[in-house]
Amino acid sequence: MNPEVVITCAVTGAGDTVGKHPHIPITPEQIAESAIDAAKAGAAIVHCHVRDPATGKGCRDVALYREVVARIRDSEVDVVINLTSGMGGDLVIGPDEAPTAFGQDTDLVGALDRLPHVEELLPEICSLDCGSLNFGDGSLVYVSTPDMLRRGAKRIRELGVKPELEVFDTGHLSFALQMLSEGLLDDPPLFQLCYGIPWGAPADVGVLKACVDMLPPGSNWTAFAISRNQMAFAEQAVMLGGHVRVGLEDNLYLSRGVFASNAQLVERARNIAESLGARVLAPDEARDKFGLVKRG
Repeated sequence: MNPEVVITCAVTGAGDTVGKHPHIPITPEQIAESAIDAAKAGAAIVHCHVRDPATGKGCRDVALYREVVARIRDSEVDVVINLTSGMGGDLVIGPDEAPTAFGQDTDLVGALDRLPHVEELLPEICSLDCGSLNFGDGSLVYVSTPDMLRRGAKRIRELGVKPELEVFDTGHLSFALQMLSEGLLDDPPLFQLCYGIPWGAPADVGVLKACVDMLPPGSNWTAFAISRNQMAFAEQAVMLGGHVRVGLEDNLYLSRGVFASNAQLVERARNIAESLGARVLAPDEARDKFGLVKRG
């Protein structure tokens, strides 16, 4: 069991959750306020996407990231900022008779074009999605090729930002380990093991255990599962020696029919960890454990 747990809160994500929850953070002010509330509840790290304030859809607008980060850094609450670099990988395949007639929701750019906000704002962590994936039913594919990943990892390392290696299936973990062997990642590596996203790795504790057993000694890792499995996987992660991620990006409810806030989800995860006898780490302790450079 892990006796010293870091809690990450994934504040809003980019998924189609606006309209499914009455208080999904959309504007930079809402995202920053929700992140700060999560930190006050015990999250050492906040993982942030931004959304178009007019539509609620996820986007890559650097100005929106700039406002979110400034609001968090200007607050009196210390928290590690983790920005996504996953936007820009969406490819909507056309109909079977014309697969290259890509859908209007396609947003596909190269590795470096996914990083302008990281280059400008220099968060302590940014995510790096370690492989391509059929994302849900239909024709959406998330694209992150080996060439893209090597180029992105190299640039993130040059910036002095810690990549959070997002693993949605076992092949993604294999390639993350390959990048580590090629010297593209600094020690200690930081893995994020992700479960329950259709059609990635299922939310099955046996699959989680298999991935944990593949990790190099000394690795730091967090695991999460989406929806109703969020808190069950928070407990499993602690029991298997890892850290915890919760938040509205992954789950909207405290219980059936009861909407959650980010702070409430963090508070529940903290209670789970502490009930197991673990201590929840503060941001400076998380920086020491994960080998982070404090920014801002």
